[in-house]
Amino acid sequence: MRTFNLPDLGEGLQEAEIVSWHVAEGDHVVMDQPLVSVETEKAVVEVPSPQAGHIARLLAKPGEHVKVGAPLLDFEEGPHAETGTVVGELTRPQPAAAPAPRDRQAAAVRASPAVRARAHALAVDLTRVQPSGPDGTITRADVETAANAASQEGVVVLRGARKTMALNMARAWREVAHATLHDRADVGAWSGQADVTARLIRAIVAGCTAEPSLNASFDAASASLRINATIDLGLAIDSPDGLFVPVFRDVGRSRPEEWRRQIDAAKQSVLSRNLAPAELRGATITLSNFGTIAGQHAALIIMPPQVAILGAGRISEWPTPSTGNRGLRRTLPLSLTFDHRAVTGGEAARFLRAVIADLERPA
Repeated sequence: MRTFNLPDLGEGLQEAEIVSWHVAEGDHVVMDQPLVSVETEKAVVEVPSPQAGHIARLLAKPGEHVKVGAPLLDFEEGPHAETGTVVGELTRPQPAAAPAPRDRQAAAVRASPAVRARAHALAVDLTRVQPSGPDGTITRADVETAANAASQEGVVVLRGARKTMALNMARAWREVAHATLHDRADVGAWSGQADVTARLIRAIVAGCTAEPSLNASFDAASASLRINATIDLGLAIDSPDGLFVPVFRDVGRSRPEEWRRQIDAAKQSVLSRNLAPAELRGATITLSNFGTIAGQHAALIIMPPQVAILGAGRISEWPTPSTGNRGLRRTLPLSLTFDHRAVTGGEAARFLRAVIADLERPA
């Protein structure tokens, strides 16, 4: 037997959760064939085979957490340890087929990696799902239907991205001294074609330029604050699998057209669950544009070592200083949550003032 261990997946990851096996014991594989999908924080990654050969044993089950360097599977050695194409064997009488083991049934399921990841996140057993896609393929809708039916029978256990989100939010709430400022920007002069998210990114760049202390990283152990040289913006994106925050690098040096391309690409990657771990790390400040769904103001949660997150609510008609009681203007409600261990109220207010001033500038 030759054991294949979970390889180093980069970005300092220490472990991964098994989402689904793409092979079963006894299968022949070729080099670089996907063996298993694993979840690292919020990204689903396929692990390729390092060689051609036959699978002797699978050493981890879906749902298990495996440390980097721990055994994943065993390859057979000897006659079955091919290094090239499949070699034919003499046929011989076969005994009556026995019921397939559970792992082999799971491997035979026809479903894309994204659908398998969704099933894993909802704790849905794909071998029990009725497929509706072409050639017996299980679709995302099939998984959702199965999950809804199961939820009526009992409690759904959080797994995958949902579990990661729960753990991260609880840790952030314990560690950070959250404080929040609320205000509104008069956006009555915006055109109907305004890209709200791009305008918000531009305003955050203006805020960080005016008050760099909010684009910083706080180290609680050493009580030190590092002002970041670039603005690496995390953008909160909602999805059925939970909250994802891809990072757009050095937004202060790029333009709105590029931001829009990055936003569209990130949303597609979130839906297909093919974001690389590196794309979810290293944000220096975060934007949550929750107003696209509902809500005016919010008390948001900061993910350390960041010290600030800006939330944008739903645009609505509201009195402004320029109109008083004489009329209403379209306004954008803003919520700035900051870490009061590292940021003063004055610094936060100056940042928010710069954000509002930029939002109220003509396009």
